Amino acid sequence: MEKIWKVLDSAPQKFLKEHPELPPTVTNLLYHRNIRTQEQIDEFLNPDYGKDIHDPYLFKDMKKAVKRILKAVEKQEKIVVHGDYDADGVTASVILVSIIKALGGKDVECFLPHRETDGYGLNTNTIQKLAQEKVNLLITCDCGGSNYDEVKLANKNKIDVIITDHHAVPDKLPPALAIIHPQVKNEKYPDKGLAGGAVAFKLMQGILVKHKEDNELLPNGETHEAFEKWLLDMVAIASVADMVPLVGESRTLTKYGLLVLNKTSRIGLQKLLLEARLLGENGIVKKEISTTTIGFQIAPRINAAGRMNHANVAYNLMMTEDETEATQLAQELDGNNKERQEMTKGLVKLSIEQIEDGQMDNPVLFIFGKDWSPGIVGLIAGRIKEKYYKPTIVMADNNGEIMGSGRSIEGFNLIESLQELPELFEKFGGHPMACGFSLKSPDKLEEFKASLIKKFEEKTKDLDISPKLSIDAEVNIDDVDWDMYDVLKKFEPFGQMNERPKYLSKNLTVYSLNSMGKEDRHILIVVKSDSGKTQKTVGWSLCSGNDTNWCEKLKKDDKIDIVFEVDINEWNGNRELQLTIVDLKKSL
Repeated sequence: MEKIWKVLDSAPQKFLKEHPELPPTVTNLLYHRNIRTQEQIDEFLNPDYGKDIHDPYLFKDMKKAVKRILKAVEKQEKIVVHGDYDADGVTASVILVSIIKALGGKDVECFLPHRETDGYGLNTNTIQKLAQEKVNLLITCDCGGSNYDEVKLANKNKIDVIITDHHAVPDKLPPALAIIHPQVKNEKYPDKGLAGGAVAFKLMQGILVKHKEDNELLPNGETHEAFEKWLLDMVAIASVADMVPLVGESRTLTKYGLLVLNKTSRIGLQKLLLEARLLGENGIVKKEISTTTIGFQIAPRINAAGRMNHANVAYNLMMTEDETEATQLAQELDGNNKERQEMTKGLVKLSIEQIEDGQMDNPVLFIFGKDWSPGIVGLIAGRIKEKYYKPTIVMADNNGEIMGSGRSIEGFNLIESLQELPELFEKFGGHPMACGFSLKSPDKLEEFKASLIKKFEEKTKDLDISPKLSIDAEVNIDDVDWDMYDVLKKFEPFGQMNERPKYLSKNLTVYSLNSMGKEDRHILIVVKSDSGKTQKTVGWSLCSGNDTNWCEKLKKDDKIDIVFEVDINEWNGNRELQLTIVDLKKSL
């Protein structure tokens, strides 16, 4: 769907004058990202791990949680870390199991639910199984915040529960021993946007602080500081994969996590990077690993485990110290990811057919598949939402149980609407822009559709929800050079609430163009400015649709306007600036 281009206003002169030490390009970008106080600017441009990381004991339940975990380790009680089946839940589990083992905990296990048989979060069958196994302490990662009945059942079976989560908070919190969650009511922890992996990391920090009071080193001889920082790779993957805002503490954790990731000693990650062709046989990364690398190459492979098979594959890969096992698991994940890509492609096509057969005018799109894998319905929802720019719900009927996933658009809080319809669901959870659920029964399907459409119409009736593309500035393409690239590097790591800066250049001449890539889905355009300067631009998937096939729409000497991001292309030791096309129109 064609987007409305909006070039953001320049920062006011007053703001520019307040920061004369900064180039106007930088000042404008800061202003657009609502980073406007000196403290915010200093933290953003120069993240400092020693200064910008908050005290974990600002969480009101941190002391209780740490005390209970240390007691369980000391008494060698049976501990289970219950994670989730996505990259955020897997990495969070790695963090907490790692610290418990490092402290000498010998009876600790990780339980990751199976997406189809267990569903999201805790369930009563799992709790009953843990009770039979005489588990003393259950610690959740990236889940548990909405599992009131399940936690109550655990308490009844004498299992203490510590919850670490970051999802939408229900009105009624579970009766857990401790809840480490930045968004619960009256929680004073300053960073509300932490990923599940980052919340688990804060609990780990709290444990290390307490342990260090009486111990110079961990039982394995490692310093507390070294142990902590080597787990930042997991936080970076979690924060990018779960698309939390990369500002404040999350930005600092991710920035330092990328440093660890680029020189990781974790054998499983090394093998995964090798499968993704990001690592040379010499063990050195071929190109600097960035948030883009995580988002498009690392996280999808980790997520593929829970989508196509079981998240244990990804968890075991991150935990193993055996090179042969790491190689086998990394290859399995890569295979799962390729299978996931092919399956998604086919089901997206079927989904489009459903929409074009009677739903084109619907405000909310509903797609239904018999025996579709619940592991990929969220991916399908995301693709369809992007194509039609409408809230999209994709559901799968498996043996009479309807499980679904949704993706929303700006202005419509999806999880809020589900929270207002609790009678329709067996369980649900998520964020404003994404949700997962299982219906209470198939009989609720039509009521769910009608109710969600009604919620959408009520909540957006006074809003302009047309798709928009915010652009940081209009520039002359001649001014895009290495100096500009160096300025933009200061804004890394990019992510939610700090997306790559986007620029607009108008009236460029198509000097040459070629399709490229598998199935000729991408386009390479060399554009020429009025001064005669040429610049290489790349448009991903711009030749992949009947209505957006620019390989067919464009020809040499056409005039075009492009919105682009400044990137770099590296090959065989060479580096050149490359503009990545975000959107494209023929000049008026």
